[in-house]
Parts: sequence; C-alpha cells; structure tokens
Amino acid sequence: MAWDEWEQLKAQAAEKGSTGMRLNQLPADAGGGGKGDFVAYQDDLGAVGHEAFILHDHLGKQADIAGAGMDKHGAGSTMQAAGNLKIHNFAFGSALETTVTVWDTQMKTLLQACAHISNHLNYSKKTHANNDAQIGNSFRHRDGSAVAVSEIDKYFK
Repeated sequence: MAWDEWEQLKAQAAEKGSTGMRLNQLPADAGGGGKGDFVAYQDDLGAVGHEAFILHDHLGKQADIAGAGMDKHGAGSTMQAAGNLKIHNFAFGSALETTVTVWDTQMKTLLQACAHISNHLNYSKKTHANNDAQIGNSFRHRDGSAVAVSEIDKYFK
C-alpha cells in the first residue's frame, strides 16, 4: 500500500465519524437477566472434574494403540505391523510407525490435560469450601452466635 493511499483511507475514515474503539457485546438486557458475572457453583465444578476423570480413564484404556497387543519386547501390535512392513520394504511401515508415535504423544498430552482439569477442579472445590467455612467462622462471636449485620457494616465505613 502506497503512503498516499494510506492517507486517503485515513481521511475517508475520519469523514465517516468517530474513530473510537467499539467492542462487540450483547445489549444489557439480552440473556442472563443483564448480569455479566460468570458464576460457577461447586456442584458444577465437581461434575466437570468428575467427567474429566472419567474421560481420562476411558482414553487410557481404549485409545492406547501403541501398547495394544504388546509382545514380550514391549512393542504393540501396530508397531509390530509397522516393523513387518518395513522389513518387506513397504514405505507404509515407516508411515505407520510415525503415525503411532504421533498418536501416542498426542494421547499422553490429552491424558495429562484431563488429569490436570480433574485435579484442579477438585482442588478448587475443596479450597473454596474451606474458605467459605473460614469466612463463616470469622463472622461469629466466641460463643458461636452470629455477628450482627450492624457490626459487619462498621468494617465498610
């Protein structure tokens, strides 16, 4: 783009009106009752963490093509097939070997992600429950009775 072309485009944009930033957004009254806050309940976090755990378990058992049909040398049936193809000078043998290696690497990454999600959400759920209990206890007198709202209000003045 030539410099004069750039200047011409800037002039056209200035003629059209404001050059201020505009953000894409929903109108204030659309969906969710106008609230923009993200809310996640502990039960929801626990359910997502549980599903990540189940997915980790299923993937670990059912998607392991590198270890399926393992022989005494630790090679799975797919890698054995790749080796046999290579011995007989089939180019597909190397391609199959590469496929198994890439698949195994990607599966390990996915399994780590599932474990991380499951562990993190379980940890978050437990931590927030403990924090809520601590906060609740901090608003009680020594005898266990609740602190009055008027006393709490003093902290905000």
